[in-house]
Amino acid sequence: MKITALPAFDDNYIWLLDDGREAAVVDPGEARPVIEHLEARGLTLTAILLTHHHADHTGGAAELAARHGLPVHGPASGRIKPVTRPVRQGDSVELGPLGRWRVMETPGHTLDHIAFHNPDLGGGALFCGDTLFGAGCGRLFEGTPRQMQVSLEAIRALPDDTLIYCGHEYTEDNLRFAARAEPGNAAIRERAALSRAQRARGEPTVPSTLRLEKATNPFLRWDSPELRANVARRLGHAPADDAAMFAAVRGWKDAFDAGKD
Repeated sequence: MKITALPAFDDNYIWLLDDGREAAVVDPGEARPVIEHLEARGLTLTAILLTHHHADHTGGAAELAARHGLPVHGPASGRIKPVTRPVRQGDSVELGPLGRWRVMETPGHTLDHIAFHNPDLGGGALFCGDTLFGAGCGRLFEGTPRQMQVSLEAIRALPDDTLIYCGHEYTEDNLRFAARAEPGNAAIRERAALSRAQRARGEPTVPSTLRLEKATNPFLRWDSPELRANVARRLGHAPADDAAMFAAVRGWKDAFDAGKD
């Protein structure tokens, strides 16, 4: 099976799975790139998977569903009009030759956020939308720090070889913050150099492996002694627990992005 990144908007990725005949698409924020790819390769679209309700992930779903007459699997919140097959934690989406995908509820970025996990595809694969990014994570538009930390903890518990298919090309920017937060981490510097080279060649920096994220992503490194020490120094006290640690790192990243740190 092949998984292809279809660029959309400024920095989105729509993920398309295919076996050479049938295809499924994850988070089609717009329909055009999907239609063009299907036509170019002679593929038949059979399913749509949505991770959350934001328009840059759902905007093309209604057009694609109407055009191809196919099911739309997505959160059971009722907030996404094109969803015809609502799914919850522990449900499975059967895509025939494209595999069986287990649903994980991952609230934080939004309250209705889900991810799709296939443990049988190579070392495993995860379509995580905007919960986890390359070296980063989604902003908290609706959920609490504790909800997001629990969601990230569930992802971190997956096998290290799991491929992480996220929704945006943010890796380079995220690594700048990671290097600020944990300057002694050589793996971050190595990944930053690799990411710059990938982008210079016009290549995506994702998917990454969970192993790489655990080594370089500050939002999965809440137990790093260096990161904890730097957060405590910034706060003036040690975080009370892992959720407080996440909240502190997320706040630091937001300040960094705003040029205030």
